[in-house]
Amino acid sequence: MKTFNIGLLAHVDAGKTTLTEQLLYAGGAVRNLGSVDSGTAKTDFLEIEKQRGISVVSSAARIELPEKDVAVNLIDTPGHADFSASVERALYILDAAVLVVSAVEGIEAQTELILDALKKTKTPTIVFINKIDRAGSDVAGVLKALEKQAGGCLFMSEVTDEGSRECSAQNRSGDAFFEAVCEFVADADDAFALKYLEESVTERQAWLSVTQLFLKGEAMPVFCGSAQLGMGVSQLLSFVAETADSSGGKAALGGAVQNADEPILSGIVYKVTHDKSMGKIAHLRLFSGEVKSRGEITVSSFPERQKVTQVRRYVGEKFTDIGLLSAGDVGAVCGLSHVKAGDTVGKAWKAQNLAFSTPFLSVQASLTEEGDIRPLIAAFEELSDEEPSLSMQYESGEKELIISVAGKIQLEILTAVIKERFGLNVLFSPPTVIYKETIQKSGTGFDAYTMPKPCWAVVSLDFEPLPLGSGFVYDKGNVPNDQMFYRYQRHVETAVKETLAQGLYGWEVTDLKVTLSGGEHHTVHTHPLDFFLCTPIAVMKGLKNCGTRLLEPYQKLVVSVPEEFSGKIIGDIIAMRGICENQTIADGRFLLEATVPAAESLDYSTVLLHKTGGKGTLRARFCGYRPCPEGFTAETKRRGVNPLDRDKWILTRRSAMGK
Repeated sequence: MKTFNIGLLAHVDAGKTTLTEQLLYAGGAVRNLGSVDSGTAKTDFLEIEKQRGISVVSSAARIELPEKDVAVNLIDTPGHADFSASVERALYILDAAVLVVSAVEGIEAQTELILDALKKTKTPTIVFINKIDRAGSDVAGVLKALEKQAGGCLFMSEVTDEGSRECSAQNRSGDAFFEAVCEFVADADDAFALKYLEESVTERQAWLSVTQLFLKGEAMPVFCGSAQLGMGVSQLLSFVAETADSSGGKAALGGAVQNADEPILSGIVYKVTHDKSMGKIAHLRLFSGEVKSRGEITVSSFPERQKVTQVRRYVGEKFTDIGLLSAGDVGAVCGLSHVKAGDTVGKAWKAQNLAFSTPFLSVQASLTEEGDIRPLIAAFEELSDEEPSLSMQYESGEKELIISVAGKIQLEILTAVIKERFGLNVLFSPPTVIYKETIQKSGTGFDAYTMPKPCWAVVSLDFEPLPLGSGFVYDKGNVPNDQMFYRYQRHVETAVKETLAQGLYGWEVTDLKVTLSGGEHHTVHTHPLDFFLCTPIAVMKGLKNCGTRLLEPYQKLVVSVPEEFSGKIIGDIIAMRGICENQTIADGRFLLEATVPAAESLDYSTVLLHKTGGKGTLRARFCGYRPCPEGFTAETKRRGVNPLDRDKWILTRRSAMGK
């Protein structure tokens, strides 16, 4: 049976989970329809999901279609921007995506981000325009916006009585539709265009060409319907099944390396959950090889082999013991006590970094009542394995627990989860912005740690600034092994990455390239850990020589207000150091797109509602880091000793190393 992994993605409240429920029902996977409103949806089973009516974690379900010899795994992902990290990991495991868009609200902030990510990764994408039964439905407007942002749209549905409960959506058919399909394919495929001009194209050939364009991420079929009414669902499922059948299972191989005799094990953990009796549960997609109960596997965050105690298949919160997970399938593995979400299983699978889920806020977490903070630290350690973007930091000297978050909704969910799961009442400080640093010019960092004996480590590093958004690049250089053992060179690489977590102002340093240009060890005096002591000093000296400047997070705002408020809104954007971009007026409303520093705009949604008497709307999404104004400074408290205080650093590190 071929396996096809489909992810359902959307902006919050577009109807994604309701559509998932309808697909399960239409595919015969469930006998009764669940409901988001009543808290009975199969893929929203956490108590907080039932209470809030939103998805906060990715959840799997499965449809088996024996007549097509196809199994479809549905991955229902969170819709709120605060949980984008979960969506990003899900994108790495998909064969295709169903993007759900509300016909009423149209292309919203999170939808734009998802579309960009799908286009960047060339993930085959189907669009389902939902809620065509609602007043205000505008299918034509949504289609226009989709074509503008993504292109390659092939409209599949015939919609009648849009905007009413009497509406309907059927598959387009007939000669006119066949001509439209042929023209669509001809625009993308010259060979097909030649056959079409010669009038030698059959309907089957046309649809096979559409399928191939879809699987290459070059065609985006667009269906319409109402998930609430079950309308258009069977047409969508039929297309998914036909596509899975036509793909021949090729998508299941992903990018994994295959061996003629024995496929190399390769997969990715897209989610980690916790079971009271079994401990950590690693939910993964396997690209090649197989995972068996009582077998052993490795994950990227832990070097030693770990034993698999059970292999499960989940449908929502329920599971069955399947014993074996094969290439192309999605399942869950028990027994991996050392595993984190995002880990690679077996051989590393090179995935593209989407980075649209960067948390740019930090909060301090504490207990509501004074007491032992260790249970709270343990709780966040467990939660950080499930969501690494939390990036928990604890400084024992200051007794401060700091975590990174994407927004206030995530804080509300964390508060509820920690109470329900760990029995702890947590209190969060008001969110503050996370700044970053980057170097201002090229330079070098050097240190020679040769006293007091026994020790010997010499490190020389070259620093080079990179364009904004490039991240960190490390170049191993070409220092020979007899000058510096390769194992010590690996120590240098690790220490460079760790040290750049705190720059001159205490923030993470990014958008730079660091090259190991020189160094040496001593065959007698070098201690195995000397380069972990020496390298941070060289890194900090390099940062000081190059100088660093601060970067701050920006948000893209889309503001819609009655026309009479346009002047006030433009004034607000300018006051927030924002840049006004597109401005339009239509039907008495003023629409403004602007780019604004996050530090200035965190509470603007509340301000906007107050100024417009509740008539204004705001959409916001993170859009990267940019340089702070000249002369602006913002320092954060450093964790541990600063390597620039060389004597204190050496004394502290030598004590920790047992010298």
